[in-house]
Amino acid sequence: MSCRPPVLRRRPPSWLVPLLWTVALGLWGLSRQHSVWRDEAATWQVARRSAADIWRMLGEIDAVHGLYYLLMHGLFACFGPGTTTLRLPSVLAMAVAAACVTVIGRRLAGGWAGLGAGLVFGLLPAVQFHLQEGRPYALVAAGAGVSTLLLVTAVQGRARTPHWAAYGGTVLLCALLNWLSLLILPAHAATLAWTRAGRATWIRWAAAVTAAVAAALPMILFTLTQSRQVAWIPPLTWHMLIGPAIVLAVGALGALLDRPRTGRPSLTAVALPLLAVPQAGLLGLSLVKPLFLDRYVLFSMLGLALLIGGALGAVARMTRPRFPGVSRRLVPAAVAVAVIAPWPQSLAKRSPASRVDDVLAVAADVRQLKKDKDAVVFVPAARRDTALVSPAAFAGLRDIALAESPLASGTLQGEEASPQRIRTAMLAQRRIVLVTDASEVARPASTEKDKAKTAVLEQRFAVVADRQVRGRRVTVYERLRADR
Repeated sequence: MSCRPPVLRRRPPSWLVPLLWTVALGLWGLSRQHSVWRDEAATWQVARRSAADIWRMLGEIDAVHGLYYLLMHGLFACFGPGTTTLRLPSVLAMAVAAACVTVIGRRLAGGWAGLGAGLVFGLLPAVQFHLQEGRPYALVAAGAGVSTLLLVTAVQGRARTPHWAAYGGTVLLCALLNWLSLLILPAHAATLAWTRAGRATWIRWAAAVTAAVAAALPMILFTLTQSRQVAWIPPLTWHMLIGPAIVLAVGALGALLDRPRTGRPSLTAVALPLLAVPQAGLLGLSLVKPLFLDRYVLFSMLGLALLIGGALGAVARMTRPRFPGVSRRLVPAAVAVAVIAPWPQSLAKRSPASRVDDVLAVAADVRQLKKDKDAVVFVPAARRDTALVSPAAFAGLRDIALAESPLASGTLQGEEASPQRIRTAMLAQRRIVLVTDASEVARPASTEKDKAKTAVLEQRFAVVADRQVRGRRVTVYERLRADR
């Protein structure tokens, strides 16, 4: 009779399930019916420029996103432009963030807490929105997850010099993607204070943070000279505080349900500062200069997911002694409810209507309505992004207001001629195609150049065709007979 050693079956790591789950959520409806909105259009058209042209543009505008644009330039060069190439980095980044949340939750509150946090993270509304967004905020969230995991390693007394080097490098990388990610540092400081970290830990954390901030400081100071590009952000109002208040209330409820496990730092000590401090910090900055956009602190959703996961884990532990079957099914049942309840919203996030406009849909209308020798104007000039993303649709149209192209001027939409020159050029045309915002989202012309375009069209031209689609509008004007 032979004795064979028992076969040891290794379970897959717990973080793998939320990682694959988040990837699946991201791939679901990734193209959004082949739509691209204005923020993503900026990424698209800049990524198609040469590295030298991108570098030149950063000297004029959008230096805050410089590293991201260069990254996307490399991906577009390797895989070609398209909605998959545009959005897949965000999908993968959010999956990394979900994996980090899972590991943090498991270390601090047990397996069910970690699994619940990782699965819930991908279902949060803000995460679902940016999961399929061709912008850098998901990458920042991934970096925040990695840096927080490294901090937890330090709090647990397992960090070595390579850990601190990785922590500083991750903080720096996030700052180069968007320097408002540095709002995570006071959150991490609060965690160190809450857990009563030792003097050596504080010194190493301060050294890593100092090195990262010093390396990012030149870029930060330079971007402050381009602050005009965020001048459109409105001042704080009371209704803008409703969303953060709800998020913090849910987080506080999760913190009350969380119970620290013996010999481990509290999950609340990590998650609650991560949720609350960045949002409070951005609100404080916005009192000096309007900056409050929730995407700037998207990474704070890591804290919310951890608190929800910790609450699920606490309930599972409390029910285990008397209802072991219920305990095992609690997290899967909670996740199932979390998937089903917001199902209509999840579908909405993956439709073109979830964004304010669609630059590709309006380009198709231009292709159908244009005629040879037509001219085209854009109101405001930023709507030129449609032509920059879909140049083939505008072939044969003359951009009569443009004095210097985006490439030549090192800008996003180029430099337009003076109002008088624009007026003269428009009066010399028989037909003009206007690309602008749909009426429900359009704002009155705010610059002298846009006012000149609008006035000429209203006074000297008549509408012969008009279409609105997904937040954009194409109107074809023909010169009045009396003016011919």
